Amino acid sequence: MRARNVTRMFTGLLTVALLQEAALASETDTQRELIKRGEYLVNYGGCNDCHTPKMFTPQGPVPDAGRLLSGHPATAHLPETPPGIIGPEKWGALTSNDLTAWFGPWGVSFAANLTPDNGTGIGGWSAELFIKAMRTGKHLGAGRDILPPMPWYSLAALTDGDLNAIFAYLRSIKAIENQVPQPLPPQMQ
Repeated sequence: MRARNVTRMFTGLLTVALLQEAALASETDTQRELIKRGEYLVNYGGCNDCHTPKMFTPQGPVPDAGRLLSGHPATAHLPETPPGIIGPEKWGALTSNDLTAWFGPWGVSFAANLTPDNGTGIGGWSAELFIKAMRTGKHLGAGRDILPPMPWYSLAALTDGDLNAIFAYLRSIKAIENQVPQPLPPQMQ
């Protein structure tokens, strides 16, 4: 009788352990699928075009994989902008060689650090805060405007599932410390 109870207890514990392991494996697979979907959306959306600094090769500029989505380099120097180049019947915008800084009637905007660095990237953000920023066009969901050329209005049309996937992917990449400058208003150009 006692041996039967021990066997039942052991079988029960083994069943619980196997169910927990299966649940964890399923959760891990789901997270992996979410990250993969986010990577697809980030690549399809061209996020690297502005948010990843470039290396200049004989074939032209290519994204610097070592600085993936780290934004405008804190150490980069921008040239002087000629006065009177932006306006009606003139150019609408100029960009730095690596496309991480943009100059237009709004001033100068710098591509944000989207890596999970806690101090300079989105490491301290929650998924809810990220989604709110993408829906409202406001930095941190309530701060300053997210400036051109960031197409936040297109991202606002994505489902919560897609925005969660993008956020999960961004949280999965290498954290890079890079303090991107604050935008410059038009009068400071």
